Amino acid sequence: MKVIVDTSVWSLALRRDKHDSTAPVQELRHIIHDHRVQMIGPIRQEILSGIRSESQFKNLRKHLESFPDLPILTEDYVTAAQFFNHCRSKGIQGSNTDFLICAVALRNKFSVYTTDKHFELFSKHMQIILHKAD
Repeated sequence: MKVIVDTSVWSLALRRDKHDSTAPVQELRHIIHDHRVQMIGPIRQEILSGIRSESQFKNLRKHLESFPDLPILTEDYVTAAQFFNHCRSKGIQGSNTDFLICAVALRNKFSVYTTDKHFELFSKHMQIILHKAD
């Protein structure tokens, strides 16, 4: 199954310590190797935001070009808003990007790989599939 990798996982993998062997980083390496990683523009933006050095920015942007953006459709934004409203009515908070990730994953029948615990709460109220390490 294809996997939308959330910014939280990318952030762990992109830290300065290149020898990071945490389980999430190892799993990211595995799904990259299996060509299952999927990217959306809002995640790309979050990954690239806040990089202080122009050379680091350009280098990371170049590396991320290996993962083309999935199209985001109008229906995804509508579904994300519905998810937001439904979860809010249950007392669950999340960002617009979080709910957009869920909507795109649902439409494409992809799983979501994240270390963000909010997604566990979301999955109780939406039909999203959370990726678990093999």
